[in-house]
Amino acid sequence: MKRLRSPVLMVLVAVMLLASVTLTVGCAKPEAQPAPAPQAPPPAPKMKVGIVFDVGGRGDLSFNDMAYAGLEKAGKEWPDKIETKYLEPTAGGENREELLRLLAEEGYDLVIGVGFLFTDHIKKVSQEFPKVKFGLIDGVIEGLTEASNVRCLVFKEHEGSFLVGAAAALKTKANKLGFVGGMKIPLIERFEAGYVAGVKYVNPNAQVFVDYIGTTGEAFKDPVRGKELALAQFNKGADIVYHASGASGIGVIEAAAQQNLLAIGVDADQSLTAKEDQRDNILTSMLKRVDVAVYDTIKSVVQGTFKGGIGVFGLAEDGVGYAVNDYNKAMIQDITAKLDEIKAKVVSGEIKVPTSNAELSEFLKSIGK
Repeated sequence: MKRLRSPVLMVLVAVMLLASVTLTVGCAKPEAQPAPAPQAPPPAPKMKVGIVFDVGGRGDLSFNDMAYAGLEKAGKEWPDKIETKYLEPTAGGENREELLRLLAEEGYDLVIGVGFLFTDHIKKVSQEFPKVKFGLIDGVIEGLTEASNVRCLVFKEHEGSFLVGAAAALKTKANKLGFVGGMKIPLIERFEAGYVAGVKYVNPNAQVFVDYIGTTGEAFKDPVRGKELALAQFNKGADIVYHASGASGIGVIEAAAQQNLLAIGVDADQSLTAKEDQRDNILTSMLKRVDVAVYDTIKSVVQGTFKGGIGVFGLAEDGVGYAVNDYNKAMIQDITAKLDEIKAKVVSGEIKVPTSNAELSEFLKSIGK
């Protein structure tokens, strides 16, 4: 029996030892594993902002370039949040609507049309793309509310023109001044009415010659014609000519330099963009802060505060004004105090600047001039 039990006992002992080892291994505390590194959330997709320029495009040293400046500033401020793009129409601007629709179809969050000629096109395309926000410079669409997907950006050009008209009246030696408009439309007539009112408010004896380049959008990109009209006004005795003609104003400034007389620029500070040998011939510029309007609209989209409707930029909002820079400050330092006094009267409502030739006639009667 001892011989039979001994092997059995040995087997039992072995089984018990094996179970003990298995139990020990199974209960062993596993080695601690490092916690996985937190994953950064994927970057939010960038908002897309597009601008469609009007005829003349970039390089007009005026209206379109000011709009681009606002787009560029926003792009530099929020490079991680927005991507920007601009498009230029054909020479006659026939494809304005096509370009607006192209950006909307590409999923742009904000599309801006530069100029009143976009009014009907934005009204139509904005209805087709209700999720896209639109900005319209210088045009007005009736019936908009804060809930609309269109914001119209308009300016009190007549107020800024009133100030540069006053400047011209204070600086003229000939008592003869000029105005060259681009397209003969109510918008540009606001520049004319404000300018003439400013001249007459300060100097009732001054004569103002007025000419327009044309009746289509082409009038804003014809510097040859702009120069011809300005030269004609200089030849009639004017010593300062103000233009509101977009890229055509390049010719007005050339004429002033050629005659060694003075021009007044528009929209942008044209002393900063004119040729070096022309800067001494620019008295000042009527600043129309399209760059501010474009930048503020983009900012509202980035911050989620966009509201439809109409935004107005006048002297009180610093949306218009007159330029002072290193090139012209010596020329106008003797009149800036007077100009600022007049500005304060406009802002307070003491002076109501006319917006049309009909209002201009009433204005002149009201001040007895």
